[in-house]
Parts: sequence; structure tokens; C-alpha cells
Amino acid sequence: MNQLDLKGRVAIVTGGARGIGLAVARRVVASGGAVAIWDLDPGKTEESRAALAAEGQASAEVLDLSDETAVAEATSRTLARHGRIDILVNNAGITGGNTPSWEIPAAQWRRVMDVNLNAPFIVASAVVPHLIANGWGRIVNVASVAGKEGNPNAAHYSASKAGLIGYTKSLAKELATKGVLVNCVTPAAAKTDIFAQMTEAHIGFMLSKIPMGRFVEPEEIASLICWLASPDCSFSTGGVFDISGGRATY
Repeated sequence: MNQLDLKGRVAIVTGGARGIGLAVARRVVASGGAVAIWDLDPGKTEESRAALAAEGQASAEVLDLSDETAVAEATSRTLARHGRIDILVNNAGITGGNTPSWEIPAAQWRRVMDVNLNAPFIVASAVVPHLIANGWGRIVNVASVAGKEGNPNAAHYSASKAGLIGYTKSLAKELATKGVLVNCVTPAAAKTDIFAQMTEAHIGFMLSKIPMGRFVEPEEIASLICWLASPDCSFSTGGVFDISGGRATY
């Protein structure tokens, strides 16, 4: 593992209690940074916070990321604990299951949009003023190759991730002269707890689309995210960074 320098940096990682988010949080701590994991699952969040705290500086917030008041309060508490915020990784996401688009219940569509698209907007809106005040910041949004290609039987998920790509590009342009860089990553599927929300047929479909013939590891995604969150990334903003084993064609 290459050494990244995140010493003195404080990162918020949403969905940081498990999977890709936890891999990112571990890499932040291993790189000398402090991490605040924001997640909805109380038990798993505390378990992961304790494990991270044994390795470095870590705190946790349990909240619904689509709740503006809860996000504002979590931002204030994170600032009080760590003194600053430098990095935001919008990682939390759900699939919403697999079904033809015309059969998706409207409530299910809205929930996927709330978690995958509205929440990153709400969290970034709370955090960005502090990054601007620092004169330095990094935001990395975890989108998906599905946001580029559109997966069948996952229209809600694909649309939410396509929206996150568009939001990334707009926010990056708005912050380009303020020392705050905004990028997103578009992974192929990683074998995490999110697979429990998918059918076996859909999992097989996703694997069949990856030329490398395997799923990406959370730690591989974390490596790319943490580089994008580091000072080494200094002239890339508004970028969409593929990590799909050759699946993406643009």
C-alpha cells in the first residue's frame, strides 16, 4: 500500500460503518488523518468507530443523511470534536432492489433518490462553507458505472448515480477557484453488504459486464478515493474516475 499524506486532515465519510466507506475510513486513519463516520446503523457505527479509534482519531454520528436538521447538527458536533473539516466522502448509498422501472413503487424511487442524490447535496451544502473558510478542501462522491451506462432493472439506482455525476461537475465548477476540489468515482460492483439488496440474476449480470472477470475490492476503491482527497490531487476537479475493471467505455 502506497503511503498517502493526510496528516492534520479531518475527513467525514458517510456510510462509513461498513463496506467501501469503512475501507475509506481505515485508509484515512492509516494515512495520518482523523475520520468522522456518519451512518444510519447505531450498532455497526459504534463498532466501526471503536475499531478505528484503536488505530487513530475517529468519531461517529448516527443520522439520516437526508434530514437537513440532523446533518447540520452532526456538522456542528464534528467541528466541535475535531476543530475542522477538510474532506468529505459522500459514500452512503442503497440499491432499492431490482425490478423493471415501471414496477418500482414511487416511495421506493424517492427513497433511493433521497439517500443516493439528495443526501450528498444536503451534506455537501452543510460542509462546503467550512471548506471555503479553510481555503482548502476535497469532496469525493461515490457514484457508479451504472450512472454512466444505466443498468436494466435498476433505473432508480442508475438515475440517482447519473445525477450525482452531474452534481459533481456543477459543484466542482462553482468551487474551482476556492481551493476546494470535487470529483467522483464510478466503480463497478464491489462485494459488500449492498449485495443483499440485489437479486442473484442482477449480481451475475454485473459480473458478466466486467472484462477483468471479478468484482472490485473496497480497498481498491478506497485507494483511489483517498488519493483524490489528498494534496497530491491538485489539478483534477469535476472529474469522473473510472474503477470498473474495464467495463466503462467512456
